[in-house]
Amino acid sequence: MDIRALNYYRGQIQMNQSEPVRVLFVCMGNICRSPTAQGVFRSLVEKEGLSENIQTDSAGTIGIHAGEQPDRRARSVAKQRGVDLSDLRGRQVSSSDFEKFDYVIAMDRLNYNDLTSVCPRGSEEKLHLLMDFASHVGVQEVPDPYYGGAAGFERVFDLIETASEGLLQMIREKHLLDGTAKDPRTRCQ
Repeated sequence: MDIRALNYYRGQIQMNQSEPVRVLFVCMGNICRSPTAQGVFRSLVEKEGLSENIQTDSAGTIGIHAGEQPDRRARSVAKQRGVDLSDLRGRQVSSSDFEKFDYVIAMDRLNYNDLTSVCPRGSEEKLHLLMDFASHVGVQEVPDPYYGGAAGFERVFDLIETASEGLLQMIREKHLLDGTAKDPRTRCQ
């Protein structure tokens, strides 16, 4: 197949993709890691011109922080790095999230295991560990920085940023998103 035919084929797939890809990030309380991941990933998506193609949210496996803003330390580190978390509020994950989202991304193995208990049969392929998208880093989980200091939040931001780049690359390739148009229904090849 020549390059024009391949580009035309990709364009047809993109034009048929009218629903955005939906990504949910999950940690335990939805105040440190998952809102940071949502903010970082959303920022990457915006920079790539894919905001109409990819939607994000975050949740916690427990609902103790429902309605609260992200931890002030997470907000501070994110703000220093140019990522705004001020509009985010905590909520608890539910089994219906597996129907709404194409990808449910856990921060650590404990979160992953908690999610498997609410994951409906047939939706297991949607569940991933975030660090699986940055295997070259050699870290399998995003550690919970809650009981540590600012350095822990910096480290978490770095890990999330690296893994988010890998996640976005995978989504772009799998869903043939190139960022040249905001809405896939308006693409012309």
